[in-house]
Amino acid sequence: MKCETCNADIINGEEIERFGKTICEDCYMDALSPTQMCSPWATHSAKSFTERHGAMAPTESQKHILRILKGNGILEPDYLFDQLRERLTPADCERELAALLRMELIKVEKGDDQINIQLTNQACTSCHQYCSHL
Repeated sequence: MKCETCNADIINGEEIERFGKTICEDCYMDALSPTQMCSPWATHSAKSFTERHGAMAPTESQKHILRILKGNGILEPDYLFDQLRERLTPADCERELAALLRMELIKVEKGDDQINIQLTNQACTSCHQYCSHL
């Protein structure tokens, strides 16, 4: 059996019916808890954690995103998703971007007709720590 959202194979008996579609557990979790790019409470929590415990190091996927942004500057989300297609699903990419946004290593700005993603000044000054050896 295949998930109607992501086409992943589903073991018989582990499928989930949601709004008339048969989906896998991962897609079900994504549907129940979608990524929120703009979440003041999550940003506040991340800042509080950083103040108490120090900055969190990016994951390998997040480092890859930082390298792409470092090499290309300001990017539109579709271009970035295209660059990450073989490594991350769109849902995973959104989660990684949300985490980088909360760590204040990237910023997302809305222009006239488009949305742009770029490194923050904080990321630019500390990017050598995350990206230079990669």
